[in-house]
Amino acid sequence: MRTIRRKPVLLAVVGCAVALLAVAGLTGLPARLVTGSSGQAGRLAADWRDWNPATWGRDNSSFLNPVVDGLWDSDRMRKSGSADRPVSRDVGVEKPGLSDPEPAPVTAEPVPAPYSKNAPIVGKLFFDTPEGPSVCSATVVSDPAHPGASDLVWTAGHCVHAGAGGGWYRNIVFVPTYNDQAATQTAGTGREQLAPSGVWWADGARTSQQWISQGRPTGGDGSPFDFAVLHVRRTGTASSASLEETVGAAADISFTAPRTQDISTMGLWGYPAVQPFDGERMFTCRSRPGRLSVKADQPSLYRVGCTMTGGSSGGGWFIEDANGKPVLVSNTSIGPDDQIWLAGPRLGSEARSVYETLSGQFAGQD
Repeated sequence: MRTIRRKPVLLAVVGCAVALLAVAGLTGLPARLVTGSSGQAGRLAADWRDWNPATWGRDNSSFLNPVVDGLWDSDRMRKSGSADRPVSRDVGVEKPGLSDPEPAPVTAEPVPAPYSKNAPIVGKLFFDTPEGPSVCSATVVSDPAHPGASDLVWTAGHCVHAGAGGGWYRNIVFVPTYNDQAATQTAGTGREQLAPSGVWWADGARTSQQWISQGRPTGGDGSPFDFAVLHVRRTGTASSASLEETVGAAADISFTAPRTQDISTMGLWGYPAVQPFDGERMFTCRSRPGRLSVKADQPSLYRVGCTMTGGSSGGGWFIEDANGKPVLVSNTSIGPDDQIWLAGPRLGSEARSVYETLSGQFAGQD
């Protein structure tokens, strides 16, 4: 998540992820953004190593993510951290009817291993920024164009695009059930152990136009539209199985943005990477949500008590539908550096458009 500042404490931008509600119910579920596609594969991968601070945002207006063989080995994955930055101002509109009182912190709990059994659709996102390799969290989601065989992943916009004045990040990969056995010491562990379900390169991406034009690394700007979808493909194997078929599940998404008063419990999953966490293990929080308005003329965010930190950004937020089935309704976007709550966008028509556009882009592919 991108951390923010709450009076009078200085907050920092953090990438956060969240936990899924009723994980056991996700087993067996079926498992694509406003710019970007994968149509420029002819450019050399080496071009993606050249970061010119003055021009990278302008030159990176189209999504391009060619595979760089061997880049994400176990050592590089393990050493990647969340890119936190201090914020310059408080967030939230303190007016009755717009923001609810700040929630009490809820301690994040470790997800039992193996993750492939208890949270198969949750994984870790790795990507390169001008400052170096970074991490977020993400969720396998269903694809209406490929029922039962989805290659779509849901995450936060700030995990794939820098927002206003920036561009797309590079070398974006998704690792489902990263560190599946929840090993506390991963030094010397091979990639097969850290990524037992493979490393999946993003070959398509979409995020909201609002995030691209308004998003900032600090202060919460753009957070009501801080969501993204990736289309991925597995590398280093001859298997033709989709992501959904590989992990055995995918989450459905609700774009109805249910009211907070209609939600008794929301579950968040992710890989927090800032102390006291190390980014190597999956955690979850369950809490009743409230509202947080960053700007009075924009949709409010969901806000829940949770002690997860940077690295959990992009992780899915779940509620149960009328049939008791967990559905994704948000993702981690922002939170304060004192680690007491997280906030995420309410998924409505803008999110649906982003999702359906990317799904349609890959509809003709098997």
